[in-house]
Amino acid sequence: MKNLFSNLRGDLFGGITAGIVALPLALAFGVSSGLGPSAGLYGAIFISFFAALFGGTNTQISGPTAPMTAVSMVVIAGIVAANDGSVEQALPAILIVFLLAGLMQIVLGLVGIGMYIRYIPYPVVSGFMTAIGVIILVTQLLPAVGYYAKEDTELVNRFKPQAEEIILDNILKEEAGEGILVLENFEETIKRASEITEENMLKEAKTLAKSEASGVIGAFKVLPRALKNINWLELILALSTIIIIYGFKRITTTIPSTLVGLLLVSGVAYGFGLDYRPIEEIPSGFPVPNLEIFTKFSVGSISPYIFTALALALLGAIDSLLTSIVADNMTKTKHKPNKELIGQGIGNSIAAVFGGIPGAGATIRTVVNINAGGKTKLSGMVAGIMLLIIMLALAPVASQIPAAVLAGILVTVGIGVMDYKGLKAIPSLPKDIKLGPIKFSSEVVIMLVVLVLSSVWDLVYAVGIGLVIASLMFMKKMGDLTAERSDVKSLSDEKAWADEKDFPKNLTEEVFIKHLKGPLFFGSTSEFQALANQIPSTANTVIIRLGRTQYMDQSGLYAMEDVIQELYKNNVTVLMVDVLKQPRYMMERIDIIPDLIPEEHIFDTFEECLKWVKENVKDEV
Repeated sequence: MKNLFSNLRGDLFGGITAGIVALPLALAFGVSSGLGPSAGLYGAIFISFFAALFGGTNTQISGPTAPMTAVSMVVIAGIVAANDGSVEQALPAILIVFLLAGLMQIVLGLVGIGMYIRYIPYPVVSGFMTAIGVIILVTQLLPAVGYYAKEDTELVNRFKPQAEEIILDNILKEEAGEGILVLENFEETIKRASEITEENMLKEAKTLAKSEASGVIGAFKVLPRALKNINWLELILALSTIIIIYGFKRITTTIPSTLVGLLLVSGVAYGFGLDYRPIEEIPSGFPVPNLEIFTKFSVGSISPYIFTALALALLGAIDSLLTSIVADNMTKTKHKPNKELIGQGIGNSIAAVFGGIPGAGATIRTVVNINAGGKTKLSGMVAGIMLLIIMLALAPVASQIPAAVLAGILVTVGIGVMDYKGLKAIPSLPKDIKLGPIKFSSEVVIMLVVLVLSSVWDLVYAVGIGLVIASLMFMKKMGDLTAERSDVKSLSDEKAWADEKDFPKNLTEEVFIKHLKGPLFFGSTSEFQALANQIPSTANTVIIRLGRTQYMDQSGLYAMEDVIQELYKNNVTVLMVDVLKQPRYMMERIDIIPDLIPEEHIFDTFEECLKWVKENVKDEV
């Protein structure tokens, strides 16, 4: 507790500044997620406070971030669609998924996963971050021009036949579930169908229209319609916000340009009584827990989203720990990764209970905090309290913010979050893979695969596929390097090791030495298996030197067995020198030793093996 207040003035100023910077982003991310600005604020308040209190990075400021919001959008859209387009009806299931993600983060921290996050390949992170930028940028083009698909009468009318079909299908499913659907008598079906109102039909059609315009592909589909129906006032408000954000940065970075854009454009729009579209109303009063998260809990409603919750947890872990590294570099301190994951998990879990969207460590807000004097956990807690005070005091005022202003803010976020360092490096990266006559860079392929799949398909699967490709590429490279270092050559072709220089020259045609360097694993087995085919007919003995092979996996083990069996078929004797502990253990498990290689053919040193060769191998050439 003493350390908590050791830098009181700096932490207060740092936390207050970071809280002010977080305000417009929290509102914008909440709107972007689909749950409204209050969800963004609640997430920022609780995650910032509790992640700081229980986390392992003293200066970290946490809250909703672009990557976490992008994945949350997918979760929210999917569950809302499964609940007939009703956010209120879908909310308990959505928050349960967010709670589950927070609990998973706590578990990840407890089992010590934090230290392994750094092994995620850079191309995967780069492609993902650029995709996040693309998603946010493209999806915010529609609100920036004042276009909302569910309010486009012509588009909504197109979906009315499909809406009617869906409503009738739901009636049949309800009757089947109630056990009253009788094919010979559709009286109940007809009765329920007659109760369908035009309002029901319109509501379903609006849900379908909104779904049609969701995501990157959906936004591009309706963009021509949006451009034909531009709301010029909304566009001017969005563009003004963007111009102020970028322009004000050139004047000074002391005052956050995002906040200046929010206050200035919103103030002008409200002060002049312009007919703009405001954001959803922000509830006044202290946040209260959403108890439906427990009373309406259903395994069936969240089971399709278990892996998405895990993806949220992992993404939040990566996002937070990358920010922790930035904080370490600025403050010359060292964070505790597993403790940080536990803190982030507690923050996200509590935020979910109160209806907030999930978040992570936020780099920009953390940098602002450090530059403003923040040094201890108190700064992050102050940032959360500052946001709570703003919400309690200014909720009615904040509810008058134009939606287009937040769209403008998000456009700048989308542009800023892209990994330009990775994109600029594309032309200069080495082309290490070949497809026909064309050469590619494996890093570029991974980055582009993750970028494209994340943008147009699914963020979670895209990262998974990127990790698989990156792992396969890595294993191939390691296999190629291992195989290159362990070529099969006769003594006349290969530079002898120091202890082989006295090998009898008259036996070089009868004896071949295989130098194994590095692990014998699935990536290097193909070259090793070629050994039997490379031995000329004059050879009757092969010496396999294993002193530099510390590890052998199951693939390597069976490759070894196949090679030895093939050599024995060709009447070639196999000798082994300096077999290390792990490879010997593996070979003993499937009886390569002693069934195929008897103990008398295994030598601790090459000198002992050479003595056996001189006594048992004759010069036959």
